[in-house]
Parts: sequence; C-alpha cells; structure tokens
Amino acid sequence: MYGDAATIRKILTELGDTWAVVGLSSNRGRAAYGVAQVLQRFGKRVVPVHPKAETVHGERGYASLADIPFDVDVVDVFVNSDLAGRVADEAVAKGAKGVWFQLGVVDEAAYARTRAAGLEMVMDRCPAIEIPRLV
Repeated sequence: MYGDAATIRKILTELGDTWAVVGLSSNRGRAAYGVAQVLQRFGKRVVPVHPKAETVHGERGYASLADIPFDVDVVDVFVNSDLAGRVADEAVAKGAKGVWFQLGVVDEAAYARTRAAGLEMVMDRCPAIEIPRLV
C-alpha cells in the first residue's frame, strides 16, 4: 500500500503547511481547484504550480517547482502518471519533505526513488478525503 495511515497522518499534520500543488490552475472544473480549497480550509498554504503560473485562491502561481523562491513542505501532484515521476524528482531537488500523488496517479518507480531520497510519500490518495478524518 502506498498510503498507510501513519504516513498520511505525518504528511498532513507534521511535515509543514506549505503545499505546492502541481497542476493547479484557475479552472474551477478541475479536481485540483477544489482540493486546494479544502487544504486551505485546514490551514495549508497552497502554492499553484502550472505552466500558466496563475494566481489561484489568492496565492501567486509559478510555472515550475524550481521557480518557487521559498521552501515547500509537500508537493501535491495532479498530473498524469506518465509525468508524475519527473515531478517527484523535482520535489526531491526542491528539498520538499513529502510528495502526494493524487487519486489515479501511480508510478511505483517514482515512489521508490522518492522514499529512497528520504521523503514521505503517498500515492493514489486524496488529501481532501483524508484530512477531515485526521485533523
């Protein structure tokens, strides 16, 4: 399992409150938009990461993780599985403490690399579903 209760709890409550949400844009119809709202309601700072670098939910957006000029604690990934491994590698390079692959996003090799680099990781789960249960 790529999301045991202890790891989910640790990411949501102990790793920090600055979450880079990769794939977050101003498109209200996308899952990332609603999940980011839930994270904000639970006290997380949500930093949009999208090629358009749009401001979303009052937070300035950035085109890539590398463009963010401050530390991020967790990288929440809303891209398809074929692209997710590259984002996980960028999260490691950025110095994040955790990576969260959303529902349907699965890359076992990226999971292994990310864990080997010392980061906490959850895959194929949604923090908007998990956080109300834990916080």
